[in-house]
Amino acid sequence: MKVVEGTSEAVWIERARQGDDGAFANLVGAYQAPVYNLCFRLLGDGYEAEDAAQETFLKAYKNLSRYDPDRPFVNWLLKIASNHSIDRLRRRGTRPVTDLEEAEHLPDTSAGPEAALALEERRRRIWRTLRKLSPKDRTLIVLRYWYDYTYEDMAAALSLSSGAVKSRLHRARMTLAQEWREREGVPVRLGGTQDEPSAV
Repeated sequence: MKVVEGTSEAVWIERARQGDDGAFANLVGAYQAPVYNLCFRLLGDGYEAEDAAQETFLKAYKNLSRYDPDRPFVNWLLKIASNHSIDRLRRRGTRPVTDLEEAEHLPDTSAGPEAALALEERRRRIWRTLRKLSPKDRTLIVLRYWYDYTYEDMAAALSLSSGAVKSRLHRARMTLAQEWREREGVPVRLGGTQDEPSAV
């Protein structure tokens, strides 16, 4: 069980269910970063991701009675965040994302300026390719390779069967590989699988 500021997560959840706003504020503080990061990776806009993260916690607060304590709380939060972000992407339609390539990663200067610039450019190209996917398939890729979700966790987060998750994830990887080859002219890796883009 995760410990938040010396108190078990379960205690904060129970207190929040009883209307303790301070307890819920502690949960927000503990999980604000992963929720925001997921929203940003799906939406690609910092301001919209911040708004989506706030909406995620508001929905979580209103629906605490539905949370199953036998499942990880962070997974429940990320399910709300991913569903809310997918809804936003659908409402957005084809409006282009403008700052995903600029704000997703700062260059890693510890590797030296030239290596850092090369790594940053590679990340930007990966994100441009990732945007070719549907919102739900993009979510699967992000949850699997950035958050290390299992098939079962992804199925629960997106209300899909494990078989559907495996099928969609395989198709999404093939789409990414094809788009990458057409754009870059060479096969690369994602998650250690041949001919899949790398998320480094």
